Amino acid sequence: MKNTVKLLAILIACFQPLFAKTEEPKEKQEKPRIEVCFVLDTTGSMGGLIEGAKQKIWSIANEMISAKPTPELKLGLIGYRDRGDEYVVKSFQLTDDIDSIYGHLRDFQAAGGGDEPESVNEALAEAIEKVPWSQDRKVLKIIFLVGDAPPHLDYIDGPKYPELCRIAAKKDLIINTVQCGNIAGTAPIWKEIAKLSEGSYAAIAQSGGVAVIATPMDDELAKLNKKIGATLIPYGDAALQREVAAKQAFAESAPASAAADRLSYNAKTRKAVQGRGELLDALANNEVKLETIDKKDLPQELQKLTKQEMEVRIAKTRAERDSLQKEVQDLAKKRDVYIQAENKRLVEAGKGDGLDEKVAETIHQEAERKGINYAP
Repeated sequence: MKNTVKLLAILIACFQPLFAKTEEPKEKQEKPRIEVCFVLDTTGSMGGLIEGAKQKIWSIANEMISAKPTPELKLGLIGYRDRGDEYVVKSFQLTDDIDSIYGHLRDFQAAGGGDEPESVNEALAEAIEKVPWSQDRKVLKIIFLVGDAPPHLDYIDGPKYPELCRIAAKKDLIINTVQCGNIAGTAPIWKEIAKLSEGSYAAIAQSGGVAVIATPMDDELAKLNKKIGATLIPYGDAALQREVAAKQAFAESAPASAAADRLSYNAKTRKAVQGRGELLDALANNEVKLETIDKKDLPQELQKLTKQEMEVRIAKTRAERDSLQKEVQDLAKKRDVYIQAENKRLVEAGKGDGLDEKVAETIHQEAERKGINYAP
């Protein structure tokens, strides 16, 4: 009897794999992609809006990547004034290097624009026809036109917004218009532009209505920002290494709320600096292999190290940064809860109607068209 039981046990063990349910391999979920170009009036009346945008660009970017799974985001930036000003259109192409977009935005100053109408049509033409938008219709592609004055309709040789909107619709581009202030001639045209390109219209205060919220976590995040900066290892040619250092310097000189939002964005995207030129980020994202890097493209203190010494140094620095970024993530979650509560209070008090709120609200609504979900 015992031998029979043993035999049965052996047979069951042998044949069990044949009857076991095999799990199908899970397909890797494709990340959603979002491309957004901000087209900003930079004439003299727009000083408040531009300064608010500088404070909130990282907060807006954080909101855009808050969907699940985390989207891949590219931002572009176009400033416009009018004929006779320092420039009519100044354009910066779509990029996932949000640090560079922040740098360009910092350089914008409000000036020019003597008469009321501005070169809105020229700016829209730049955004629609010259920005290298993805051809993939799965990608959410959005333009935010932000300004206070209507376009010049008396420029005979210039582009016209009705035709530009038709071109945008063919390219699957959504144009949303945000009117700052209350110039009567702006509202009907801003509404028409949005309607023709399946976008939405919003009106905000002339100043942009941006509310900068200080939190109890900001000071500690500022300290972490500097500590993470000390872990940066720029690599590449001298210009690229200087660029990495300049991005960190910008971040350390930024207002506390903007610096905290940038830290949060970097933690979510697993980077210390956006764009190219930082060795630890490049190694982590398999963009480069250590053995392929020419020593002259490394900081001088690393050029003196042996391969083994360099590997030890990199591993130690990586561990230090990982620990710091974990602290950032924990603090950022607490900060998000604090800001959400404060924003709710502002809305209840009738003050939650700024540029950042309108952009977030619009993105959430229009993302549904591409199956991108922002539900908590």
